[in-house]
Amino acid sequence: MKSPSPGCSGFQHLNRYSRRDALRVGSLGTLGISLGQMLRLEAAQKNFESKEGTAKSVIQIILPGGIAAQETWNPKPEAPLEYRGPFGFNKTNIPGIKVGEMWPEIAKVADKMCVVRSVAGNIPDHGLATYNMITGQKPSQAIKHPSVGAVVNHEFGPRNGLPAYIGVPTIDNVSGAGTGYLSEKYGPFGVGGDPAQADNFSVRDLRLPNGVDIEAFTDRQNIRTLVNDQFRKLESNPAQIDTMDSYYDQAYTMISSESVRDAFDMSKEPEKMREKYGMGKFLERGTYGPSLGSVAGGRMLLARRLVEAGARFVSLTYGAWDNHVQLREAYETQMPAFDHALAALINDLDERGMLDSTLVWVASEFGRTPKINASAGRDHWSRVFSIGMAGGGLQRGLFYGDSDATSSDPSDKPVPLCDLHSTLYQCMGINSQKELMAPGERPIEIVDEGRPVAELIA
Repeated sequence: MKSPSPGCSGFQHLNRYSRRDALRVGSLGTLGISLGQMLRLEAAQKNFESKEGTAKSVIQIILPGGIAAQETWNPKPEAPLEYRGPFGFNKTNIPGIKVGEMWPEIAKVADKMCVVRSVAGNIPDHGLATYNMITGQKPSQAIKHPSVGAVVNHEFGPRNGLPAYIGVPTIDNVSGAGTGYLSEKYGPFGVGGDPAQADNFSVRDLRLPNGVDIEAFTDRQNIRTLVNDQFRKLESNPAQIDTMDSYYDQAYTMISSESVRDAFDMSKEPEKMREKYGMGKFLERGTYGPSLGSVAGGRMLLARRLVEAGARFVSLTYGAWDNHVQLREAYETQMPAFDHALAALINDLDERGMLDSTLVWVASEFGRTPKINASAGRDHWSRVFSIGMAGGGLQRGLFYGDSDATSSDPSDKPVPLCDLHSTLYQCMGINSQKELMAPGERPIEIVDEGRPVAELIA
């Protein structure tokens, strides 16, 4: 592993200039261009323009706690039992590629997926590793970074009246899912209700109050605009009012738009489609609460409805995967619903002609230890793990890289998280080296040091 360079980022930036660079500057001096001017010109190049890429929408599926690659994306059937774990495997529709025993449906859509089996991390703590996964940046005491969803919102903004960044049902408790140093107006809109409730599902703040019709609603909107304009004349710093304006404008747009309300209306989804996603199929088991099939299926089905209507970035959570004990039981309870729903989502997007323009990203903060522990579970392991993706301009049918025979370390084509994020940003049409402005006029790259992995991109 490369040792870190001494000094702050500015010092490292200057140290990158070689003798050849110095000679180049000397030659430029004859044209009247100084070193300072050259550095300013280079800095200006960090303000790359974002243009909508192949991934016009993103569905981010967060599996909190960290799933084990050995039981999912990268089983090791030839490893000793204490490494192999309690499950077998499924052959996929790609020759020579296997996935875990609990994923028979995902095995059938492997040819539509892009899976990185050699993600290399170094943070075994849940909160810090989640922050790293959700922002693409390592945690810092000095600054809070924006999530990928917030960056997408900042760069592109809402589309078709829908918020650009939506949490299903909410992602407020996910480390790093906020706006960081960006304005709060780029944060996620949490739908509040859980689409697992099907016809009983409702979105908070998306209905007019009783007794208020659309004409009265519009009048109130006009009055609010006048009041805020007057406040702006009195306030020396209107930033807070501007942020509230964005919230109000978004709320007014959503409430007054029939197409937006329809996008959230799960009752408009045919029963056959709900069944396809597994809603209601997987019954309550153990102590995990309501129907897990409804949770996985409902949330992914709503995500598809939202991106189809124009949402740019939808983030949802599913399950609890910190399985230090009784891993078999936890996976037998939660995995069938996930397997069914994810395969249905990928097929559904593909059949609608949306998969190539929608990036599906299954995010997990780290993996699990190579050996099964004394409590029949696996502990935290960040040195190598797997991330599953599909669509959005990524290669189809690609299982990239690998871990060694015991799932201890990358054995082929290791991919640091910064490179994975840079790849995803490139699909979205955002240069990850672009600098966004933090408080104090401090420019910060969206992803520090990351470079796209060309082999992953179609």
